Amino acid sequence: MTVVRTQIYASANGDRWYLCRGENGEDVFVLHEPNGPSGGTPSRSDLTTFLASGHGAPERRALLRTIGALVDIDSARPPSSVQGPEPGAAGAEPTPGERASAQP
Repeated sequence: MTVVRTQIYASANGDRWYLCRGENGEDVFVLHEPNGPSGGTPSRSDLTTFLASGHGAPERRALLRTIGALVDIDSARPPSSVQGPEPGAAGAEPTPGERASAQP
């Protein structure tokens, strides 16, 4: 199986993290290769697990920067739903539950 990988972070102690894609385009994961002296074995994490852990970790921030770099700022557009409420929504009557909770 061919795996394409891009290094996203290398720590001062020699650990390395890679964003990887398998032959199936949906097989995307993070590979952690520990430094040689630690004797650890490489580990694989799916993106959801990797991003949900280590919120302040530099390797997590590096992955987020890599993902953010995929967005071309010149062609980025806000979603169409940002334009405002759908027509007629601003004058809508409150639901019975909203009406009751608004009264003191």
